[in-house]
Amino acid sequence: MPLHAHVRTRDGWPVQHAVVTVTDMTGAQVLRADADPDGAVVSQAPLAPGPYTVVVTALGYAPAARTALVAGPGRAELGTVVLARAGGVELPPPGAWTLDPAHSSVGAVAQHLGISSVHGRFTDFGGRVEIAPDLAASRVDAVISAASIDTGNGLRDKHLKSPDFLDVETYPEITYRSHGLTPAGPDRWTVHGSLTLRGIVREVDLSLTYLGTGPDPWGGTRAAFHATAELRREDFAMNYNQVVQAGIAAIGTTVRVELDIQAVRGEQLPQA
Repeated sequence: MPLHAHVRTRDGWPVQHAVVTVTDMTGAQVLRADADPDGAVVSQAPLAPGPYTVVVTALGYAPAARTALVAGPGRAELGTVVLARAGGVELPPPGAWTLDPAHSSVGAVAQHLGISSVHGRFTDFGGRVEIAPDLAASRVDAVISAASIDTGNGLRDKHLKSPDFLDVETYPEITYRSHGLTPAGPDRWTVHGSLTLRGIVREVDLSLTYLGTGPDPWGGTRAAFHATAELRREDFAMNYNQVVQAGIAAIGTTVRVELDIQAVRGEQLPQA
C-alpha cells in the first residue's frame, strides 16, 4: 500500500470525489488516485524512495498540498487530509441570520461508567446571529427548550428533565447570549458568551469553525458553523451522581456540547 490517505471536510465528512496527485521534485506527475465513497485514497502503484509533493483537489473545495517522504518500504502514509470549502474563509455578509433548526443540531455527550459515552440532543431550539461589519461586534442569541432533551431512552429522558438535572418545570429554557469574539485562525473563533441553565448564569466559550456560505434550493443564502464547548455539571448545580463499584461515577462530571448550525440570511426562514 504505497499511498494511503483519508480526505475529510472540516467537520469530518468524507470527500468522495477528491483526487490525489503526486509529483516528484522535478514536477513530473508520478501518481494519480481517486477517493472512494468513504474518502479513502489507496494506490498500489510503486513509489521510489524520496520526497514528493502531494496535492489533494475536489470540486468546490480549496486544494491542499503537502510534502511526503517515501522511505525504504515505499510507503506514503498521509493520514487525514482536511479540505476547506472554496472561499470558506470569506466571511458571511453582515446582517441578520436566522438559525434553521431543521438543518441544525444541538447535541450533548456525557461519559457513562467511565468507559463509554451517552449522546443526547435537544430537538426544539432557535436563535439569531447578527454579523457586524466589525466582526468582533457580532452577536449570537439562542434559546433551547430544556424539555426537548432526547437521548433515545424514555426513562433516562424523564430523569434528565427532573430536578436532579435540568428541572424543566422550573427552568423551561436554556439561553446563550454572546458578547465577544476572539480570532483563533482564518476560519475559527472563540465565542465568549453567557449560558443560562437552571437559572444559573455562567460564562461559556464556544470553539467555533466557519464552514462556508452558499445558496440553498429555496432562493436563500446559508452559512454553516460547527462549535463545541465543555460544561461542568457542578457549575449549574447538577450534582446528582451514583458511584458504582471501584469508586467510578456513573455519570461524568463534564458534558461536551456539539453544535452543527445552519443559519439563513434574513430575519425569517424561507418557505420550503
